[in-house]
Amino acid sequence: MRSITTQSFHKSYLLVTAVIVGSFGPVFSLATLDGGGDLARWTLNLLNGPGGDPEIFEGGTTRFLSALTGGFLFGMGVMIFCFRTWVYDSAPEQVRRSVVVGLLAWFVLDSAGSFASKNAWNVLFNVCVIMLAVGPMWRPADAPKGKIDPLPDQGQRHHDANIDRARRLLRSVDQLWQAHW
Repeated sequence: MRSITTQSFHKSYLLVTAVIVGSFGPVFSLATLDGGGDLARWTLNLLNGPGGDPEIFEGGTTRFLSALTGGFLFGMGVMIFCFRTWVYDSAPEQVRRSVVVGLLAWFVLDSAGSFASKNAWNVLFNVCVIMLAVGPMWRPADAPKGKIDPLPDQGQRHHDANIDRARRLLRSVDQLWQAHW
């Protein structure tokens, strides 16, 4: 059995985190469609808990906010997946910290809003979600055995290469923008 404190396990667990976060996106986005709000209504009723106000998803503002929420959640899930795929091998601790801090920011703000709106049930639900989403990543992974940390200049070269890639991408976007608009 693999240890949950290895970088390999953390990288694998990021897929679980991406699915947990991203799976709420389509649920809330579907609520914007006529007749598509059943799953979102059920989810919000679950989050409201026993005795909470039932959700009807008939107001334009509710549908709009549901679409925004769905888009942000799905995008965060995709971003976590991209961190796992493209960044983790180069900077595992930075990816872990970024994901954990982002989840903690969601947890604090969402739970404070739920508490202020007298929805303690959702605070309890948030505790369960953050425990599942963060999982073993509360702690840094153990360094791989036999691996020597890269020399500082190698890390700097990698950083500089990423900056150059970002600049090229921004130049390309600027050129496309100027050519079409």
